[in-house]
Parts: sequence; C-alpha cells; structure tokens
Amino acid sequence: MFSAPDFQQLRQTIGRCTSADVEQALSAGTCDSNDLAALISPAAEPYLPVMARRSALLTAQRFGRTTQLYAPIYLSNYCTNRCAYCGFAVNNKITRRCLTLDEAEAEAAILHERGFQHILLVAGEAEKIVGVNYLEAIALRLRPKFAAISIEVQPLSTAHYQRLFQAGVTAVAVYQETYDQEMYQQVHLAGNKKDYHFRLETPARVAAAGMREVGIGALLGLTDWRAEGLALGLHLAWLRKNFWSTAVTVSFPRLRPATGAFAPLVPVSEQNLSQLIFGLRLFDPDVGLLLSTREEARYRDGMLGLGPTRYSAGSCTAPGGYSSADQTEGEQFSVGDQRTVEEVSLAIAAKGFDPVSKDWDSAFQH
Repeated sequence: MFSAPDFQQLRQTIGRCTSADVEQALSAGTCDSNDLAALISPAAEPYLPVMARRSALLTAQRFGRTTQLYAPIYLSNYCTNRCAYCGFAVNNKITRRCLTLDEAEAEAAILHERGFQHILLVAGEAEKIVGVNYLEAIALRLRPKFAAISIEVQPLSTAHYQRLFQAGVTAVAVYQETYDQEMYQQVHLAGNKKDYHFRLETPARVAAAGMREVGIGALLGLTDWRAEGLALGLHLAWLRKNFWSTAVTVSFPRLRPATGAFAPLVPVSEQNLSQLIFGLRLFDPDVGLLLSTREEARYRDGMLGLGPTRYSAGSCTAPGGYSSADQTEGEQFSVGDQRTVEEVSLAIAAKGFDPVSKDWDSAFQH
C-alpha cells in the first residue's frame, strides 16, 4: 500500500529547491518527484510563464483541443462525520435530504437533456442511508443513458467497488483532503473519516476492483499547498506504477464558503493553484486534471488549454438542485462559477477549444 508521506520532510525538500533545480526540471525530458518539488517551490514562481507554456504544449499533445464537461448530482447531504470544513458535517443544522431512486433519475434526466454524458454522483458519508445497495440501484437505472458514471461517496471495500463496477459505475473520486496526518486529525473531529490510513488506501482498493478510473485530490486551504502537491504527485506516481491499467485524475478543490463558517487556515491564491496545476502537468503529461465550479468563471476561462482537461458546468451542490432552480439550502459549498452549461461551452469555444460531452463508451471495453 501507499505509505503516508512525512509531511515535514516534504516541506523541507521543497524548501531546499533553488532556481537551478527549477531550470533542471524544466529541461528534463521526464520529471521525477525531485523535479516536481522544484516546480512547485517558491523558487519556481519567476518561471510561471515558462511553466504555463510548457504545460499548454503537453496538454495539447496529449489531449488535443478538447475540454470534457461533466456535472455532479448530489444524492444526499446526510453525513455521520464531523469535518470542520464541510457544510454537510453532522453538527451543522441544515435541511437534510436523500433523493429517492425516482428523484435521482429525474435529476439525471435533466442533465442528460442538457447534453451531459459524464456524471458524478455525490453524497455525504452516511452508509446506512447511501449504501452500496442504493448506489447499485441508481447505477443500474442510469447506465443506459450515460457514457460514464463516477461516484464520490464514503470509502468502500474492494468487493463493494467490484459490485458497483458491474452495475455500471466506471470511476471513483476519493480525496484525501489532506496528506498531513496531524492536520487531518485536527479537522476530522468525529466519524469514520477520522481513519486517515483507511482513506489513504481507498484509491488502491478502487483500482484493485477493476474501476476504469480513480480520482485523487487534496483540499487546498488546510495546510501547506506545496507539500500537499508533492504528496499528490507521489501518490499519483505510486498508483501509476502499481495499477498501470487504471486511469488517474487529480482535482484541486480550494475551500469555499460553507455552512459552519469555517475559513481557510492558509491562503491559496489563484497563482498558487496555477503553479500546482502546471507542475503536475509537467510531472505527468497524461494525467487528467479537473477544475470544478468551485473556481470563478474568470479564472476557469483563463486556464483553458493551459493544463486542466475537465470542467464541471452548471453545477448544483444541494440534493434536488436541478429540479428546483432556487434550491441552495443544504448545499455542500457555494459555487464560484454560476454559468449554465451552454455559457461554459460558449466560453470554451470562444477560446478555440472544443467542449466535449462524451469521450468514453462502455463498448470500448469489448
């Protein structure tokens, strides 16, 4: 299994990087973890324009001029965890709701009508309410209409992931939130999510179950983003080595306003986020990089073609939000990019890129 990184050691490694190390990383044909440390270090900040151009070139070579669009469906905001940063936390007094199978199918039908072929099913971590039986039933209903179904729910066993894969789930997103074990315990106050190592091992269980794709990420704003980025790179490289047939994606969720009034513990600027994205693209030219509607429209438009390959669009983070246009109560966090999918698609096209609603089909497996 992937070993928990020594966060202090990661900080020290990054802190020792010099401009010479950055130039070495930029001239390298392939980047290793030392190169990634240099690229996301303070020493690399003057080189951001160079990194952006290199990242754009690699992205164009590997992904062409396409940007894949997807949308989340929030199934439930019930949660048994008490996470300091999350609007779904069990101690927050919000209106709780879990969609019935018919309601979930109705939400999916709206997204299908809007042209989406890739959807992400999201739920708070309450296994007795949103368990494997519920997820299996929804996947079986939705798979005839969608090319790819991803889930972002509580960590499950390998056997349960295998069962969901057979039902039509093709990918699993599970973010470590923070690779810093000390900070992890400070912000995860109660619930099963307090188990750092069980969560850390989840991407491996996903891959072992035969899922086509696993998504990893760290919640930016809890601790040192540079060390989080290096930990992400190490985790990514380990998954590549040990589960080479499973695709891997990386997400960059920055903390957004949410119920509970939790504020980011450390600032992460758009420049910081861009440096992390460019660094990971140079480290792994083939990895899918996701930029969600957590970010503002202006920033997302500016990053088109520079590294990210997938954008969410027209997102709502409350259960039943697509059926009720004004539904925001009980949302996980406030959305930064409020545009419709049509508006996002037009912005992508205006930059000379192609918004793509489907780039996978189950028939490819046969």
